[in-house]
Amino acid sequence: MNNTVAGTQGYGADADALAGQYESVTFEEVHGGLLHLYPTSPVRALDLGAGTGRDAAALARLGHTVTAAEPTPELRLRGQRLHPEPALTWLDDALPDVPVLTERGERFGLVLLTAVWMHLDPAERARGMRAVAALLAPGGILAMTIRSGPVPPGRRMFDVPEAETVALAQAAGMRVAHLGGRVDLHGRPGVRWSELVFTRP
Repeated sequence: MNNTVAGTQGYGADADALAGQYESVTFEEVHGGLLHLYPTSPVRALDLGAGTGRDAAALARLGHTVTAAEPTPELRLRGQRLHPEPALTWLDDALPDVPVLTERGERFGLVLLTAVWMHLDPAERARGMRAVAALLAPGGILAMTIRSGPVPPGRRMFDVPEAETVALAQAAGMRVAHLGGRVDLHGRPGVRWSELVFTRP
């Protein structure tokens, strides 16, 4: 699938370096400001754009039944080796249309979109939000972290206005639970992260 997925350019070739970078910080460090909003009892959880599965594996260890969707095969294979948790299932799927997940028909109590959304252009973001909303169970939570700042060479990234993301989520039937942000954990100059959490009634 990765040959047709916009936004994955450069990730396969840089998989070794990226895997080291992803695994050098913890789930708790990345999501610390949002953890109080995540389900405390076990749910079906989806890590969409899971990379090496750091976050998906952490959710599995917390007792959730987790699906990790990652379109870049080099990252997905590394994740399967690094994180063999039995409650973690890997899929080759991607935004904006998530055809595999849509076909499976599962609904999730928690969906993570960590460092994914800025790879989509405006039209893809509109399609993607509708697709993600359809994957949420009633009462489900969508947690997004979105990068802003300089774009690394060879990557496809866009500036994503917070107001646009909120409007798309609300148009898809979701409510705002949290808007915030944090600095870059790797200390890259000019890079910041927006944190947005939405719920489906």
